[in-house]
Amino acid sequence: MTPRPSLTVLFDIDGTLVDSNDAHARAWVAAFAEHGVTVAFADVRRCIGMGGDRLMPEVSGIDEQSSRGAAISKRRSDIFKREFLPTLEPFPDADRLVAAVKHLGHKAVTASSAKADELQSLLSIARVATLMDLSTSSDDADESKPAPDIILAAMTRAGALPERTVMIGDTPYDVEAARRAGI
Repeated sequence: MTPRPSLTVLFDIDGTLVDSNDAHARAWVAAFAEHGVTVAFADVRRCIGMGGDRLMPEVSGIDEQSSRGAAISKRRSDIFKREFLPTLEPFPDADRLVAAVKHLGHKAVTASSAKADELQSLLSIARVATLMDLSTSSDDADESKPAPDIILAAMTRAGALPERTVMIGDTPYDVEAARRAGI
């Protein structure tokens, strides 16, 4: 029997391996509120999975690069790390999924919109930090999902070809980014 060539399996983390999407949305709503901006939880929740640079103007019209946008973004990160990160749980068997990918001889790589300083905690929560071959975060991309930048960065770092790469994610932004990257 001829051995199967291995794949590179890209994993989104938030909402895929860790049950964190509602927490992110709540942190955004709270950060906006502290800056006098009212946004609906449902509107923010619908945008979770795209980067904050896209979410902010979508739900509030505020540019993340503006001083107000930067302050809201920083506050969202502080709220998320302090209030929500310690309470997050992995999805059942998330670690077994990544271990199974590895057992089959495939490469496991993160392709997450999370900031690098949040990603390591999320990987620990999912109990996959030591299973991942490589990790990429929003810090490795110029544009956030649904742009393909994070997917392309992960593939480049892994030396992966599009035809030998698959993406596991939970949002339409993951799907669009993967398609735009040719996988």
